[in-house]
Amino acid sequence: MQKPMDAKKGLLLLYQMLLIRRFEEKAAEQYTKAKIRGFLHLYIGEEAVAVGVIQALTDEDNVLSTYREHGHALARGIDPDVIMAEMYGKVEGCSRGRGGSMHLFDASKKFYGGNAIVASHLPIAVGMALASKKQKKTNITCCFFGEGAAAEGEFHEAMNLAALWKVPVLFVCENNLYAMGTPIEYSHSVTELEKKGAAYGIEAAAVDGMDLLAVMQAANSAVEKVRISGKPYLLVCNTYRFRAHSMFDAELYRDKNEVEEWKKRDPIPQFEQFLLQQQWITDQEIAAFEDKIEAKIEKAVAFAEAGTWEPLNQLTKFVYSEK
Repeated sequence: MQKPMDAKKGLLLLYQMLLIRRFEEKAAEQYTKAKIRGFLHLYIGEEAVAVGVIQALTDEDNVLSTYREHGHALARGIDPDVIMAEMYGKVEGCSRGRGGSMHLFDASKKFYGGNAIVASHLPIAVGMALASKKQKKTNITCCFFGEGAAAEGEFHEAMNLAALWKVPVLFVCENNLYAMGTPIEYSHSVTELEKKGAAYGIEAAAVDGMDLLAVMQAANSAVEKVRISGKPYLLVCNTYRFRAHSMFDAELYRDKNEVEEWKKRDPIPQFEQFLLQQQWITDQEIAAFEDKIEAKIEKAVAFAEAGTWEPLNQLTKFVYSEK
């Protein structure tokens, strides 16, 4: 059972959401300076999902994610220094600089990616949950994915096997409506994605992914059900990314007015207002939070800048064949 919300927990959750937002903004800035290269997918707007779900997990639970995983990694407690270093391609990064933005990985946090192939990690999540079951462990596996993945064959295979084998996996669909640039109504015949659970006998629910309190309540309930039953569960968090799909995206598929309307539901100001109403925080303390986070992110950038490149004679390390 999760502890009820109190001032201490509320401040921690706000801190995590603000850290994700400011980290992503800095990542975008460093990308424009060519400090970060390759693909970069920002989590801005979706912070309530990562923070709201991961707070329901224990340190022993497994977490898998997509290529838009910076928010999940930060919410899981991976140091911003090593995340930024990884995005810079430095050896001090959490994947030794070999993974970059899309392949964050930290076994010590039981955070298994950062998986760049759409839906590829869903079968992996089922396998990890099956392993826990076979080993009689009490942990569960939490798998984040987007609605684009829910249109892939791996999603249906994973759902089928998870139900068939009765494994403790929590499928968390982050439905941000556009799966790169395709509106959901053009890629799903049934757009209420939670209804897909019924086809496999998997209990499912949908929640407003822009409301941290709602996500927390839904996630706490879902996690408890998975732990008690040992069976899979599908939680659909309906959310919205405020930035383009990636830094390469011209974003021609949605109207700017639509984005501005969604920004009015920004989860961070909403939660700040809740904390203010509860008298658990003041405007001055929010400003102090911002200053603390800014310093933390500047430290992460300095750590990445000072990091080392992998020596050329090490480039074939971890490669199984030289051919």
